Amino acid sequence: MADMNTNTSSLRIGPLGNSLSLLLLISYLLCVGFGLLAPDQMRMYEAWAPLLPGFEWLTWSGFVIGFVEAYLYGWYLALLFVPLYRWFGRGT
Repeated sequence: MADMNTNTSSLRIGPLGNSLSLLLLISYLLCVGFGLLAPDQMRMYEAWAPLLPGFEWLTWSGFVIGFVEAYLYGWYLALLFVPLYRWFGRGT
């Protein structure tokens, strides 16, 4: 029983932050690539624009801002999720 409690609290922020950041970064890059190939009515950049302040479609500065913000969102999620997971995992 004690081993189960140590396993639930062993979730680490670093690996989860990097994993989530990379997941969001890959998703961002795939959506940008899809937007370059797809017809106008199927482009995904309208979905990214409200979530990524400063993002502009087809500008280098907008692309870089979106790239950095997508990565930072992964860390934001990890910094929120891991302490919550540990706190709720403590009660079981």
